[in-house]
Amino acid sequence: MLCTRLTNARFLTMDPDHPVAHDLGVWRGRIAGLDEAVTSLPAREVVDLQGATVLPGFIDSHVHLAWTGLKAATPSIAGRVRAEDVLAGVAEAVAARPPGSWVSIAGYDQRALGRHLTAAELDTVSAGRKVFMLHDSGHGCLVNTAVLDLLPAGVPHEDGFLAEQAMGPARALRLPYSQDELADAIARAARTCLSEGVTACAEAGIGGALFGHSPVELGAYQLVREQGRLPVRVQLMVAAETLRPVAAHAADGIPRALDLGLRTGFGDDRLSVGALKIYTDGGMMARTAALSSPYTGRDHAGQLQDDPETLAGVIVDGHLAGWQLAVHAIGDRAADVALDAIERAQKIRPRPEARHRVEHAGLIRPDQLARFARLGVSAVVQPSFLRDFGDDYASVMGEERAPWLYRGRAFLDHGIPLVGSSDRPVTIGAPLRAIQFMVERLSSSGRPIGPAEAVTVDEALTAYTIAGAFACHWEDSVGSLTPGKRADLVVLGDDPRRAAPSRIGDIEVVAAYVDGRVPDRPTP
Repeated sequence: MLCTRLTNARFLTMDPDHPVAHDLGVWRGRIAGLDEAVTSLPAREVVDLQGATVLPGFIDSHVHLAWTGLKAATPSIAGRVRAEDVLAGVAEAVAARPPGSWVSIAGYDQRALGRHLTAAELDTVSAGRKVFMLHDSGHGCLVNTAVLDLLPAGVPHEDGFLAEQAMGPARALRLPYSQDELADAIARAARTCLSEGVTACAEAGIGGALFGHSPVELGAYQLVREQGRLPVRVQLMVAAETLRPVAAHAADGIPRALDLGLRTGFGDDRLSVGALKIYTDGGMMARTAALSSPYTGRDHAGQLQDDPETLAGVIVDGHLAGWQLAVHAIGDRAADVALDAIERAQKIRPRPEARHRVEHAGLIRPDQLARFARLGVSAVVQPSFLRDFGDDYASVMGEERAPWLYRGRAFLDHGIPLVGSSDRPVTIGAPLRAIQFMVERLSSSGRPIGPAEAVTVDEALTAYTIAGAFACHWEDSVGSLTPGKRADLVVLGDDPRRAAPSRIGDIEVVAAYVDGRVPDRPTP
């Protein structure tokens, strides 16, 4: 007897051996069969989906769950475009906190104001509190004088704005969050993912100075899972700075590792350790993505997180220690550093099965595409960046480079795995909205951004299913509605393949199933 049979639907399986089905059977959390293989079998529960379209659950291959959940519960000044309005929002948040306390504020983006605010301006409304405003990109923060006075001597800042590594000491003053706080934030963000049809995701960096929230952050994920509040599958990327020298056997060739040699693959189907997260540059929103030539109209080209040889050393050592690598590289100069180091690592110890990834791949020159392909590196992109920020990004890249932003077609034409993701909470996480952009290549204002990089609906769906599973080493368990795989699926109110491209992002997510059931619904 089946546990559940889902019927009267159009199942788009993403499996070329059985691309469309009308019935799907579930047994103990896995897909037992399709169509005639299950139609006549008895089932404890039969669910009539009333003609809905069903796809494999979406995989968001680059998210920040703890940050997303914390941001949702943090006072925000998002949407305020005048300095006086931002300061008024800060004053409101300050008034709600006791004297001498920390005040965290979300939604800061200097682009909305046309300039950065200063520590002195924050001081006028701080009333003795320590104010910390995280930049929406996550690659910088604005603090007031009360925080600057606590920083070690020599930490660089521009009138209270700390970028990239300079923000680490400021974050360290506020951290760590408790595991209970983090568990609540993770659970909150995971429910949002599920509501958007995401059934599995990769958390893009825990334990580090830039995006980490506690030195025992992995424990918070274990806690929320033990509490039964983790409704989606989560793979955890570990910040590379958590590696340390180890006295391993010479034959192992492992120069740096986590304690006990923990590496990619540890865990189970619901919570596991994924890639080693390595930052090579900053972000385009904060103008710290490392480019090979300056931003248009500016006299700088961003910055690397460290000197290239030091970054390469971390990449090589992570590879030698058996990790899959997830190398953050937004600018083309950073991509050069990442590709050079991965190539060096593969020459020292070939690991073609490693499936190293470049996270973002935001600006990739034409000459870099063949190197991606030759090294077998996946491009994990965030299409919604260009939907929401494309007008700005295209302007700061200029006419020649704008078509190279967050590519689609060029990656596929070169045989490079194209993997979809959101980087939530930097921008919206909804996969259907991102899929619409991948097909249309239009910013929210209607501006074409690299229209030659458009892909088909099928190719965009693949980026959020099959390709996401491959990038996370999950292809044997999720990514397609294939018998034997986990019964993770999303029920949609319309078929993205048949809907007008401009409507894809508005398709209703009716329900999402994980292991053959809707989380929080009673088991039949």
